Amino acid sequence: MQSLTVSRFAACALAALALLVGTTAPAHAQQASVRGKVVMQVSDADPAKWNLALNNAKNVQTDLGAANVDIEIVAYGPGIGMLKVESVVGNRVGEALAAGVKVVACENTLQAQKLTHADMLPKIDYVPAGVVELMQKQQQGWAYIRP
Repeated sequence: MQSLTVSRFAACALAALALLVGTTAPAHAQQASVRGKVVMQVSDADPAKWNLALNNAKNVQTDLGAANVDIEIVAYGPGIGMLKVESVVGNRVGEALAAGVKVVACENTLQAQKLTHADMLPKIDYVPAGVVELMQKQQQGWAYIRP
């Protein structure tokens, strides 16, 4: 009788262990299953800030895998100048766009600076208000970075 009780206990313990092992994944495996979302603010006319933001985006894609993360860079205010056709960081912005980074310009800033879409780099997107875009992304759970 006692060996039957021990056998039942052992069977229950093994079943519990199997359940635990089957549902517990390593931390890095759990991270891989969750898609990352990062929104970056660039509101300075400083090429160094833009290069830092673009480096951050590239590093996130390298570390997590470009297919595992959504990255959006929001430009407004003086930062919008780096998205003009003649921008000194224009080539790097183009590379980021080609790598799947979404770059958006604030329409309010365009209007205030009397710029048109023709003045801007091709393939960027536009949002009505950069600050509102940042706010909404954060409300949706996006990580916020301001380089």
